[in-house]
Amino acid sequence: MNGRSEWAELFFSSNGRLSRTPFLIAAAVLIGFGVLYDAVARGPLHLLTGWFVYPVLLFSGTCVLSKRLHDRGRSGWWAMLLIIAIVAVWPQPEHFLDFVFSIVILWAMVELGVMGGEQGANRYGANPLKAISI
Repeated sequence: MNGRSEWAELFFSSNGRLSRTPFLIAAAVLIGFGVLYDAVARGPLHLLTGWFVYPVLLFSGTCVLSKRLHDRGRSGWWAMLLIIAIVAVWPQPEHFLDFVFSIVILWAMVELGVMGGEQGANRYGANPLKAISI
């Protein structure tokens, strides 16, 4: 498998499991790209290109979140709650309901960024940290 297909698999497939370190790197890449895009694209350019950029970011973010949730033994559908929370508080929380969404994001940061994955294989696949022996 070459590097290009591994990146495509990471950002555009929700199947399998993803360990903590690749998840944190992928999340940093997606958030960094979103912040950079918001800083660079202004006015009409942002309005026109946002229809292409944001759906790709949302899809990629959902795929990465789903794989990490699979590693924790949870359904990938929990990613929907996390995406809704992130969209609701982006770029900064302003209302009371945003406080609730911020708690969901805090839970996700601990659950996905700090805690390790399930040991051994689970219903979503083999442990990504175990070396495959042939």
